[in-house]
Amino acid sequence: MFSFTINKKLGQARTGIIKTAHGEIKTPAFIPVATKATVKSLTPTQLNEIGFDAILSNTYHLYLQPGAETIEKLGGLQKISAWHKPMFTDSGGFQVFSLNDGLCKVDEDKVTFKSHIDSSKHEFTPEKSMQIQRKLGADLIFAFDQCLDINADYETTKESLARTHAWEKRSLTEFKKLNQDQKQALYGIVQGGRFKELREESAKFISSLDFDALSIGSIFGDPKEESFELVKHAMQFLPEEKTKHLLGIGAVEDIFNYVSLGLDTFDCVLPTRLARQGIVFFRPESGGNEANKFRYQTTKSKFKEDLQPIDNNCHCYVCKNFSRGYIHHLYKAKEILFNTLTTYHNLYFFKRMMDEIRDSIEDGSFEELKNKWLG
Repeated sequence: MFSFTINKKLGQARTGIIKTAHGEIKTPAFIPVATKATVKSLTPTQLNEIGFDAILSNTYHLYLQPGAETIEKLGGLQKISAWHKPMFTDSGGFQVFSLNDGLCKVDEDKVTFKSHIDSSKHEFTPEKSMQIQRKLGADLIFAFDQCLDINADYETTKESLARTHAWEKRSLTEFKKLNQDQKQALYGIVQGGRFKELREESAKFISSLDFDALSIGSIFGDPKEESFELVKHAMQFLPEEKTKHLLGIGAVEDIFNYVSLGLDTFDCVLPTRLARQGIVFFRPESGGNEANKFRYQTTKSKFKEDLQPIDNNCHCYVCKNFSRGYIHHLYKAKEILFNTLTTYHNLYFFKRMMDEIRDSIEDGSFEELKNKWLG
């Protein structure tokens, strides 16, 4: 049921189609994060109205609440959330490590950790991550890996990489047992920290295994130039024909730069999390640029009586109907609608940007579009 087709290439940038049992994803695509089977403050109808093809939920959080067995009994993620298009779930590995302040216990077989909800004790193995993701029922799932801080030293990273490779092989073996009906597709994850030779080793190893798709992981930090070079280096050793996902990338400039390397899909909480803080995105025609990160703060008092929309060059429902002054009022009044409107606008911004990126690759004008946005 899963396939990936490349439609058009322009340099390394490309457009394509990921086919799943629940529909198609046009790439390059930004995938909104629905951590607990919901994109915070929006309904599936609103996400459909914006035009998204897929969303991504979190294995760790759903395992803890309400539980994979409960979700399975209720019909799976798409059924309970009324999102009838493709869904991703991550493996839970990132949250196991990041939400436990590095205090989880890791051995060659498993990770032992405490719930951030009630401090109850739990274990994740590669096999268990696959079993949980099977019960959740997403179309596109990720192998279980160990996530390290980007600043980990070489020996620590090398040791972790060996463990990650063993876990990914175990993930793949368990996945094949569970996926006899071929309802799901599994992504292998390239790790290796900030070391090019380890990224290369990981890319070659993961490419040698029978994963349906590929992703590049770990925590990418500053300087961004270093992260870009690490991804660029790893991409040389990944097969062109497989779709590739970059985990946790949501800054405008990053998306343009990584699309130019041939990445197909991206997920990040950035646009939705910032929206709830009152930070909204605006286009280059309206003054958005790399210096201001294409965003500004709506909660500032200067917007109290502002009649303009969030972005004069945006065509979303929010910008067509509401002023900055009204949105500022919602914030001051602590109205829930504030989160809905800012989130809707931010996700529309990303969806429109990705549509323009796809169109520009198709018609050969990607570099012109990139220059318009990034200068």
